[in-house]
Amino acid sequence: MEMLFVSLASLLAGFVDSIVGGGGLILVPALFATFPGAHPATLFGTNKGASIWGTAIATVQYSKRVDLPWQALAPAAAVCFASSLGGAWLVTIVSPDFLRKALPLVLVIVLGYTLAKKQLGRHHAPRFSGTQETLVASAIGAVIGFYDGFFGPGTGSFFVFLLVRLLGYDFLHASAGAKLLNTASNLAAIALFAFKGHVWWHFVLAMAVANILGSLAGTHLALKHGTGFVRGVFMVVVTALILKTSYDAFLR
Repeated sequence: MEMLFVSLASLLAGFVDSIVGGGGLILVPALFATFPGAHPATLFGTNKGASIWGTAIATVQYSKRVDLPWQALAPAAAVCFASSLGGAWLVTIVSPDFLRKALPLVLVIVLGYTLAKKQLGRHHAPRFSGTQETLVASAIGAVIGFYDGFFGPGTGSFFVFLLVRLLGYDFLHASAGAKLLNTASNLAAIALFAFKGHVWWHFVLAMAVANILGSLAGTHLALKHGTGFVRGVFMVVVTALILKTSYDAFLR
């Protein structure tokens, strides 16, 4: 019964995450509810072990239909991997609790800015090219990759927002690019969690299959309905993140 419940949660998480990120909103609470006595690091490691498959598959699916600037995003993914490892290492010696109360405010600013700028991310008009695009993309990968390793909530949404705001991508291209960067940061986290023995591989297999199925369905919808659809889902997910992180920070 436990396997079925977390696999269904992984299916839904893969669906949401493939469109605009935020799958952790679904899968992480499901794991904590199912295994309340487990070590948190083990549940986070198991979440990453399942979700990386859906994220990677989404990257492949997007790349077939969306023209991604690999010359900029591939180096950014490498920087993101290294930065995420650094964040994951730091969290072993410094508590990230100070971020809990700041995060809802940051998300409110992101949502408010997106709502105020009604044309934000509706048209794909990259601001940079060549070395400049690589440097800006790598800076995004470094900052958010470190954040993902150190703390994590909202990582996919932050990737999407910054790729739209700083690089001028539309929401569809930003979501596709975010999947590549998020795959890199997740891979770093898995490497660390696995090294520490904090991954339940017997659960990961079934959850990964479910996550891939959800990811394929979500990617299909995003590609079919385009950037307006992705923008709408982005706002819904960020709103849910605001509610969840506010509850965790102030009411729990």
